[in-house]
Amino acid sequence: MPDLNVMVLVGSLRKASVNRQLAELAVESAPDGVTLRVFDRLGELPFYNEDIDNEAAPEPVRALREAAAAADAALVVTPEYNGSIPGVLKNAIDWLSRPWGDSALKDKPLAVVGAALGRYGGQWAHHQTRKSFGVAGPRVIEDLELSVPSNSLDGKHPRENAEVAASLRDVIGKLVASVG
Repeated sequence: MPDLNVMVLVGSLRKASVNRQLAELAVESAPDGVTLRVFDRLGELPFYNEDIDNEAAPEPVRALREAAAAADAALVVTPEYNGSIPGVLKNAIDWLSRPWGDSALKDKPLAVVGAALGRYGGQWAHHQTRKSFGVAGPRVIEDLELSVPSNSLDGKHPRENAEVAASLRDVIGKLVASVG
């Protein structure tokens, strides 16, 4: 079996965010034969506008779509902003949903995980992210869930929490197993 490539999208632009740390842990936790790559340019994407969605689309949009096309699967790591999806992630979903019916992630498995303040760890945002991506074209793996209450980490990197690290490895393993 050839090596698998998993695109990782992080819904937080903050360099020290817990969700970015979860993405780092995911990259470190990749099983043999699997490469996870964080697409770290969501902040460069212009707001979705069909007028500029053509062959001359902005370079960050082309880069996002190329990364998605090269991926065998996607892992989305996102916080919850005001009970919903962060705007930067929703914008990426909108760009990735085009061209309608033939997007770069069409039928590829996708899982959503993340952390947020509060005892539910961002479940509302994770649910809404799954819903939006489900409409956009990927094959969302609904039962792959990890919602971490960020205060449960006591200010430590998620890799220092054995339960979180094991749960994330499990999600990645199941996501990769769903490829093909």
